[in-house]
Amino acid sequence: MIARFGGEDGLRKKPPVHLWNPPFCGQIDMRIARNGSWHYMGSPIPRPAMVKLFASILRREPDNSYVLVTPVEKCAIRVDDAPFLAVEATVADEGDARLIAFRTNVDDIVPLDAEHPLRIAVNPQTGEPSPYVLVRDRLEALIARPVYYQLVEMAEERVVDGKTMLGVQSAGDFFALGEMP
Repeated sequence: MIARFGGEDGLRKKPPVHLWNPPFCGQIDMRIARNGSWHYMGSPIPRPAMVKLFASILRREPDNSYVLVTPVEKCAIRVDDAPFLAVEATVADEGDARLIAFRTNVDDIVPLDAEHPLRIAVNPQTGEPSPYVLVRDRLEALIARPVYYQLVEMAEERVVDGKTMLGVQSAGDFFALGEMP
Protein backbone atom coordinates (compact mmCIF):
# COMPACT_ATOMS: atom_id res chain seq x y z
CA MET A 1 0.00 0.00 0.00
CA ILE A 2 2.89 2.38 0.72
CA ALA A 3 4.16 1.80 -2.80
CA ARG A 4 0.73 2.82 -4.11
CA PHE A 5 1.36 6.30 -2.69
CA GLY A 6 4.85 6.64 -4.11
CA GLY A 7 7.12 4.94 -1.62
CA GLU A 8 8.35 5.76 1.84
CA ASP A 9 8.25 9.58 1.52
CA GLY A 10 4.86 9.77 3.26
CA LEU A 11 6.29 7.95 6.26
CA ARG A 12 9.36 10.15 6.71
CA LYS A 13 10.28 11.10 10.23
CA LYS A 14 9.05 14.51 11.38
CA PRO A 15 11.04 16.96 13.51
CA PRO A 16 10.36 16.54 17.26
CA VAL A 17 8.32 19.75 17.57
CA HIS A 18 6.60 18.36 20.68
CA LEU A 19 9.97 18.57 22.50
CA TRP A 20 10.72 22.16 21.53
CA ASN A 21 9.63 25.02 23.79
CA PRO A 22 11.15 28.18 22.27
CA PRO A 23 9.94 31.72 23.01
CA PHE A 24 6.74 32.90 21.30
CA CYS A 25 7.49 35.42 18.55
CA GLY A 26 3.91 36.48 17.79
CA GLN A 27 1.47 35.98 14.93
CA ILE A 28 2.71 35.88 11.34
CA ASP A 29 0.53 36.46 8.28
CA MET A 30 0.31 32.81 7.28
CA ARG A 31 -2.97 30.98 6.78
CA ILE A 32 -4.04 27.46 5.86
CA ALA A 33 -7.33 27.59 3.93
CA ARG A 34 -10.06 24.95 4.26
CA ASN A 35 -9.05 23.54 0.87
CA GLY A 36 -5.55 22.77 2.22
CA SER A 37 -3.76 25.62 0.44
CA TRP A 38 -1.15 27.60 2.36
CA HIS A 39 -0.96 31.40 2.06
CA TYR A 40 1.63 33.93 3.16
CA MET A 41 0.72 37.63 3.28
CA GLY A 42 -2.44 36.92 1.29
CA SER A 43 -0.73 35.03 -1.56
CA PRO A 44 -0.69 31.26 -2.10
CA ILE A 45 2.62 29.51 -1.43
CA PRO A 46 3.28 27.95 -4.85
CA ARG A 47 6.16 25.62 -3.97
CA PRO A 48 5.05 22.22 -2.62
CA ALA A 49 8.47 21.70 -0.99
CA MET A 50 8.00 24.88 1.08
CA VAL A 51 4.51 23.83 2.14
CA LYS A 52 5.82 20.40 3.18
CA LEU A 53 8.61 22.05 5.18
CA PHE A 54 6.16 24.30 7.02
CA ALA A 55 3.79 21.35 7.56
CA SER A 56 6.60 19.36 9.18
CA ILE A 57 7.07 22.01 11.90
CA LEU A 58 3.37 22.65 12.54
CA ARG A 59 2.05 22.05 16.04
CA ARG A 60 -1.34 22.41 17.70
CA GLU A 61 -1.12 24.04 21.09
CA PRO A 62 -3.18 23.07 24.17
CA ASP A 63 -5.43 26.12 23.55
CA ASN A 64 -6.11 24.69 20.03
CA SER A 65 -4.11 27.43 18.28
CA TYR A 66 -1.59 26.49 15.61
CA VAL A 67 2.08 27.42 15.60
CA LEU A 68 5.14 26.85 13.46
CA VAL A 69 7.92 25.72 15.80
CA THR A 70 11.69 25.58 15.44
CA PRO A 71 14.21 25.04 18.24
CA VAL A 72 14.61 28.84 18.55
CA GLU A 73 11.20 30.39 17.81
CA LYS A 74 7.46 29.77 17.77
CA CYS A 75 5.03 31.77 15.57
CA ALA A 76 1.25 31.57 15.50
CA ILE A 77 -0.57 31.04 12.17
CA ARG A 78 -4.26 30.89 11.20
CA VAL A 79 -5.96 27.65 10.18
CA ASP A 80 -9.45 27.99 8.69
CA ASP A 81 -10.50 24.41 9.46
CA ALA A 82 -7.98 21.55 9.55
CA PRO A 83 -4.34 22.01 8.60
CA PHE A 84 -4.31 19.13 6.13
CA LEU A 85 -6.59 17.72 3.45
CA ALA A 86 -6.93 13.97 2.77
CA VAL A 87 -6.91 13.96 -1.03
CA GLU A 88 -6.73 10.24 -1.80
CA ALA A 89 -7.60 6.92 -0.20
CA THR A 90 -6.48 3.43 -1.04
CA VAL A 91 -7.77 0.12 0.27
CA ALA A 92 -5.90 -3.12 0.83
CA ASP A 93 -7.54 -6.48 1.60
CA GLU A 94 -11.16 -7.08 2.59
CA GLY A 95 -13.31 -7.74 5.64
CA ASP A 96 -11.56 -7.64 9.01
CA ALA A 97 -8.16 -7.49 7.26
CA ARG A 98 -9.11 -4.33 5.31
CA LEU A 99 -6.80 -1.36 5.72
CA ILE A 100 -7.77 2.07 4.43
CA ALA A 101 -4.99 4.63 4.13
CA PHE A 102 -5.13 8.28 3.15
CA ARG A 103 -2.63 10.51 1.38
CA THR A 104 -2.72 14.15 2.45
CA ASN A 105 -2.05 17.25 0.40
CA VAL A 106 1.49 17.27 1.87
CA ASP A 107 2.03 13.59 0.98
CA ASP A 108 1.73 12.20 4.50
CA ILE A 109 0.39 8.63 4.53
CA VAL A 110 -2.18 8.05 7.26
CA PRO A 111 -3.72 4.64 7.98
CA LEU A 112 -7.28 4.61 9.30
CA ASP A 113 -6.69 2.79 12.57
CA ALA A 114 -6.98 3.17 16.35
CA GLU A 115 -4.10 5.68 16.42
CA HIS A 116 -5.54 7.64 13.46
CA PRO A 117 -9.31 7.56 14.00
CA LEU A 118 -12.05 9.06 11.90
CA ARG A 119 -14.17 11.90 13.31
CA ILE A 120 -17.34 13.30 11.77
CA ALA A 121 -18.46 16.83 12.69
CA VAL A 122 -21.96 17.78 11.58
CA ASN A 123 -22.88 21.39 10.87
CA PRO A 124 -25.93 21.99 13.13
CA GLN A 125 -27.52 24.45 10.68
CA THR A 126 -27.06 22.54 7.41
CA GLY A 127 -26.65 18.96 8.62
CA GLU A 128 -23.60 18.68 6.33
CA PRO A 129 -20.93 16.28 7.61
CA SER A 130 -17.25 17.23 7.76
CA PRO A 131 -15.10 14.10 8.10
CA TYR A 132 -11.60 14.25 9.61
CA VAL A 133 -8.78 11.78 10.21
CA LEU A 134 -6.12 12.29 12.87
CA VAL A 135 -2.75 12.67 11.14
CA ARG A 136 -0.44 13.16 14.14
CA ASP A 137 -0.20 14.96 17.47
CA ARG A 138 -3.73 16.47 17.44
CA LEU A 139 -3.33 17.59 13.79
CA GLU A 140 -6.20 16.49 11.57
CA ALA A 141 -6.89 16.26 7.87
CA LEU A 142 -10.27 17.19 6.48
CA ILE A 143 -11.27 14.35 4.17
CA ALA A 144 -11.97 15.74 0.68
CA ARG A 145 -15.51 15.23 -0.57
CA PRO A 146 -14.60 12.68 -3.32
CA VAL A 147 -12.61 10.65 -0.78
CA TYR A 148 -15.51 10.79 1.67
CA TYR A 149 -17.85 9.52 -1.05
CA GLN A 150 -15.41 6.68 -1.64
CA LEU A 151 -15.75 5.75 2.05
CA VAL A 152 -19.54 5.94 1.82
CA GLU A 153 -19.49 3.57 -1.19
CA MET A 154 -17.66 0.91 0.83
CA ALA A 155 -19.65 1.51 4.02
CA GLU A 156 -21.73 -1.10 5.76
CA GLU A 157 -24.43 -0.98 8.41
CA ARG A 158 -23.73 -2.19 11.94
CA VAL A 159 -25.53 -1.92 15.24
CA VAL A 160 -23.34 -0.04 17.73
CA ASP A 161 -24.64 0.66 21.24
CA GLY A 162 -28.19 -0.03 20.08
CA LYS A 163 -27.96 2.37 17.11
CA THR A 164 -27.74 1.41 13.45
CA MET A 165 -24.59 3.06 12.16
CA LEU A 166 -23.13 3.38 8.67
CA GLY A 167 -19.34 3.02 8.70
CA VAL A 168 -16.20 1.41 7.39
CA GLN A 169 -13.95 -1.35 8.66
CA SER A 170 -10.20 -0.65 8.73
CA ALA A 171 -7.30 -2.15 10.70
CA GLY A 172 -9.69 -4.32 12.70
CA ASP A 173 -11.88 -1.43 13.90
CA PHE A 174 -15.23 -0.04 12.78
CA PHE A 175 -15.34 3.71 12.10
CA ALA A 176 -18.80 5.26 12.04
CA LEU A 177 -19.69 7.70 9.29
CA GLY A 178 -23.13 8.43 10.72
CA GLU A 179 -26.31 7.08 12.23
CA MET A 180 -28.93 5.53 9.96
CA PRO A 181 -32.47 6.87 10.36
